[in-house]
Amino acid sequence: MSQPGGSATGGRPVYSISAVARMLDVPVATLRTWEDRYGQVVPARNASGHRLYSRDQVEQLKFVRARMREGASVADAHRLLADRGDRADRGGAGTQPVAAPRPAPRMLIQLAESDAYAAEFEEYFLRTEGFEVDVTPTDSAAREAFAAACPAVVIIEVLISGGAGLELCRHFRKHAGVAIVVVSAIEAMDAAVDAGADAFLRKPLDPLQLVSTVRDLVRSSALLAE
Repeated sequence: MSQPGGSATGGRPVYSISAVARMLDVPVATLRTWEDRYGQVVPARNASGHRLYSRDQVEQLKFVRARMREGASVADAHRLLADRGDRADRGGAGTQPVAAPRPAPRMLIQLAESDAYAAEFEEYFLRTEGFEVDVTPTDSAAREAFAAACPAVVIIEVLISGGAGLELCRHFRKHAGVAIVVVSAIEAMDAAVDAGADAFLRKPLDPLQLVSTVRDLVRSSALLAE
């Protein structure tokens, strides 16, 4: 099983256990139980002990959840996951990506990014997917816009306003309804997760990874073909 860890993620997203629990609509304790009992989807841990899930692991858990909704027991769903992995190892056909529904056209994404070029790049791809985007280039502007608009997702650059991104993340984390993605050109995955981020992406950003991470967090994503 692939696992996230440090700079080895190569720009791929990592997700906190609370974010994954929301995606699957299961309690956090259930994910811990599945990990301990079945040992198939075992997330990495950061220095503080927080579980960090890779995109592949999220898709594996989505597979388990889908089989359970079809009537399989938890144990049977994990056996089916193991069988699918065995077939893939033998060169069999894996599960094909499924076209995902587009998000609601007015769903708002707040982009706290001080680099004008990076903000334009990220905004373009998010708008292409049907999101509304509000770019806030400073820490104070981000706080004001958040209070006024209550976005569904906030994307925060660690170095905004001279390095205020992590504190901004902690501030927004007080609001349970928002999903938070932290992005950074420097290695800040552990610090971002400790500050309450739901997902972390390392710059330079891959636009497909950025869009799919956002759609994961608003429950409107499918696996993107690499």
